[in-house]
Amino acid sequence: MAHSFRDIHARGNPFILANAWDIGTARLFAGLGAKALATSSGAHAFSLGRSDLGTVTRDEALAHAEAIVSATSLPVSGDFENGFGDTPDVLEETVKLSAEIGLAGISIEDMSLPDTRPYAFDLAVERIQAASAAARALPRDFVLVARADGFMHGLYDIDESIRRIQAFETAGADCVYVPYLNNIENVKKVCSSVAIPVNVGISSVEHISLKQFADAGAARISLGMAMATAANTALHTLSTSMFGEGDFSGLGNNLSYEVIDDCMTKGGRM
Repeated sequence: MAHSFRDIHARGNPFILANAWDIGTARLFAGLGAKALATSSGAHAFSLGRSDLGTVTRDEALAHAEAIVSATSLPVSGDFENGFGDTPDVLEETVKLSAEIGLAGISIEDMSLPDTRPYAFDLAVERIQAASAAARALPRDFVLVARADGFMHGLYDIDESIRRIQAFETAGADCVYVPYLNNIENVKKVCSSVAIPVNVGISSVEHISLKQFADAGAARISLGMAMATAANTALHTLSTSMFGEGDFSGLGNNLSYEVIDDCMTKGGRM
């Protein structure tokens, strides 16, 4: 499973990484044609009634990820924020625990949580070196994604993002990710700055097509919280109409039970 996960990371031929937040959504995405799944730290936190960024423990995240791994036959990557600790040794342990529950890889941010401060450059690189060494010591393949999240929070610019992902590449990352790139020019700039696969998050660039991402050199497109947000948007819209205006008409557009059941059946573990 993990080998096939690495193999589908091809520059210029991106796949869509579907971020699920429970067994049902994992099977729905699988039944509709997803090639791989990931957890979503934000969607998971919201499903627990918590805010995003540092509110979910490692044990909770691992248990959640293990449930999604068990739901389908697809490879799953863990969206594991900063790896649940600041020091390199914590990341080593997180990598080992992630592999033990069957994850095909994880992504690691360069931000301390919950205060969202970027780690100093040298520490950020050391963390990825440690995580990479732990991944390479595993008995099976494991895809490590190193993220440069300061750009998303406005804490450093695109040039610093590139400096970091280039260092992460040298440190042993298998794939890099700069969230919220805003426009196709930034996507091209990031993809051309490294030799390893680049993940592009769909948030802030929803107007860009899969072909444009491919032409820019992206290897995968992660949905992040987008699908969970879409589901919550539908709930918000329908609830506002029902509770505010007594209007139930929006429910008339729902998919049939049979369609959903068919997706769940097709997406289950074979």
